[in-house]
Amino acid sequence: MPKQVDHADRRRRIAEAVCRLADERGLEGVTLRDVAACAQVSMGAVQRCFRTKEEMLVFALGYIGERISERVQARVVRCPAQSAATALGHAVTEVSLLQEEHRAEARVWLAFVAQAAVSEALARTLKANYAALQEAFTRLISEAGEGADCAVPLDPQREARTLLALADGLTAHVLIGHLTPREAQDVLHTHLGGLWERPVC
Repeated sequence: MPKQVDHADRRRRIAEAVCRLADERGLEGVTLRDVAACAQVSMGAVQRCFRTKEEMLVFALGYIGERISERVQARVVRCPAQSAATALGHAVTEVSLLQEEHRAEARVWLAFVAQAAVSEALARTLKANYAALQEAFTRLISEAGEGADCAVPLDPQREARTLLALADGLTAHVLIGHLTPREAQDVLHTHLGGLWERPVC
């Protein structure tokens, strides 16, 4: 009887291999042959899952986005009674990838961001990821702003865009050594705290 193949598991293993190789060499160093070796599958197996290298990279980028989203959701689920402002802080911290255990993921994420500048398929995937995060941030900012009578009303969508840009920027600054993770966290938390402390004009 032919062996049953778990295609979802195989695609996940290939995505993880892409991430490991991208962390070591950058995306330009990721080849189908090396991915097959790293994932411990045949070249044919990789080609049956993905017709082109770009298709494989798009899937790997989506896989990273899903992992980050799952961590954000897990932080919210663990503390269902937390305020929207606290949930927003947890979410932005996860997205900024400042923790030491997420350093490799941060390197791979920024490699994909750079490649997306010349790859329409990767850019589409990134825009979809950012749109989902922006929607989540906008909702949390709106909820956190309710009842903040003494503050200047926020534009939740604009603030969500600002947070996304800040998170990516801090990730880059930590990776190149311009900021330490602690300094970046301080910048992030100071900005978040300032959202609810703006004086009335």
